[in-house]
Amino acid sequence: MQQLAYFVAVAEVRHFTQAAELLRVAQPSLSKQIRALESELNVSLFSRARGNIALTPAGEALLPLAKRILADVETARVEVQELAGLRRGRVRLGATPSLCAGLLADVLRRFHDAYPGIQLIVEEGGSRDLVRQLTRGELDMALVILPLHGDPPLDTTPILREYLVVASPAEPAGRTPLPRRSFLRIDDLRNRPLVMFRPGYDLREATIGACRAAGFEPRFAVEGGEMDAVLRFVEVGLGIAVVPSMVLAGRPGLRGTPLVLDEAARRGHHGEGLLRTIALAHRKDVELTHAARAFQDTLETFLVEARLAGSLPEGVETLVHD
Repeated sequence: MQQLAYFVAVAEVRHFTQAAELLRVAQPSLSKQIRALESELNVSLFSRARGNIALTPAGEALLPLAKRILADVETARVEVQELAGLRRGRVRLGATPSLCAGLLADVLRRFHDAYPGIQLIVEEGGSRDLVRQLTRGELDMALVILPLHGDPPLDTTPILREYLVVASPAEPAGRTPLPRRSFLRIDDLRNRPLVMFRPGYDLREATIGACRAAGFEPRFAVEGGEMDAVLRFVEVGLGIAVVPSMVLAGRPGLRGTPLVLDEAARRGHHGEGLLRTIALAHRKDVELTHAARAFQDTLETFLVEARLAGSLPEGVETLVHD
């Protein structure tokens, strides 16, 4: 484990001395352990030509595996501590920005009140980024968007369905104001400036794909933002954006118009709006820790109670049943 940890540190900073400083070990000791690992595997892991450190093909192949092994060892350590009766543990949870800004905070508060000794680590990011982190063992579980791309080795449990809306300034701005209707079609986005999320957001791919399916390329006014930045850019009139309905709560400077499939628009209603399904995902080959299972139970109980109380955000429905 120590050799793998040293290898990962050098691979990430591409410098032996800096890696030794980060790990707080002597540089000769680190180099010795790397050489021992290379001898054990009978390959060179680093190219050291002219003082530049680079991974060899063997090193490139080992790096993701080493990261996952180290993450699994840490998970095992935490799980054993829980089984030993310690009131400790850890949940590493990934979630999309719309959920972090919405109902997740209430779920985390309930979980923390019930399990104050459990450490909560939340990673906010686009769905595709979170899937990669889950696969590498950097997260215990994540709230991601279905369907998953590339068939990653994950188990998924659908928990929410949310409708997508077109966010625009509450007061019309710009040269191409949106039609004042109760719903919009994909074609209404044609030739209108869009504020677009950075790569890694499922919303980006969903919006671009829907526009192309309607026969046009979307036009970007600004691209590359996170959720908060995208909403603020829309507020000041840089463009419009396709977002989950729940993120507009508490933003009086924005209005959300349901975005519907063209077939629904032709029939004059928006009962078939564009939506996305959110699932709780974890790796198939790793059992959830007690703490992670407790979080899943807390989340599902919260969603059932919110449905019964009618307190779910507008445009959101739960797929969790009693």
